[in-house]
Amino acid sequence: MGASELPRDLVRALSRFQVWRKQRQKGSRIPQSLWRLAVRLASSYSVHRTATALKLDYYSLKKQVEAAADPPESSPPRFVELPPPPVTVSKQGLFELNNEAGETMRVQLVGCEVAEIEVLVRGFWKAE
Repeated sequence: MGASELPRDLVRALSRFQVWRKQRQKGSRIPQSLWRLAVRLASSYSVHRTATALKLDYYSLKKQVEAAADPPESSPPRFVELPPPPVTVSKQGLFELNNEAGETMRVQLVGCEVAEIEVLVRGFWKAE
């Protein structure tokens, strides 16, 4: 396949790879910027066509494409239990409580938290 048969963006990428190949030191790796370019082109033209046009190893390009497609590993979400917000009784309330000992307690509440009422009631019912 000649350069004249390639789409324009593959021809430009090929020229960038050729420049790098002429200037590189022997044994140096392909820069990440060129790999990203090849991966982007492979998504449009296929791994085989891109590897052939850019004179890359098919399996190396395929590995780069797969690595780019995998989302980065992140830690699994952790469960965090939040305490419920305090509920406030905004209106006036009158409670009458009776325990097993036959005692009665009347409580008139105005604007207090429900948790406070619970503590009061439990204490009364547990009293002997």
